[in-house]
Amino acid sequence: MAKGVTTRRAPAEASLSLDKPIYTISVASEILQTHPRTLMMYEHLGLVIPKRTSTNRRRFSQRDIRKLQAIQTLTRVHGVNLNGARYILRLLRILQDNGLTGPSELRDLDVRELDV
Repeated sequence: MAKGVTTRRAPAEASLSLDKPIYTISVASEILQTHPRTLMMYEHLGLVIPKRTSTNRRRFSQRDIRKLQAIQTLTRVHGVNLNGARYILRLLRILQDNGLTGPSELRDLDVRELDV
């Protein structure tokens, strides 16, 4: 490299925090392929608590999206209701935190990075 020449590096993907509130409700609903009203219902039930802007607009983080995807997997694939999904995610987290594996039917769920 020539003397005095600096190179620019693209920001690392890791620099984007899982908790950074970046997705609007319309973008989040698009990612999750669900209606925005469904996300509002999940918020009302306390399944996910998006951050709010100064103008009171919802902003979902990547961690919120991952949690909602896990909830969708439980409800759509495994036929669990929303209250059951809440408890299953908590139980899976307790198992993983204690070095135990969950049921083989739920191997598709990774709850290590979720707030449950």
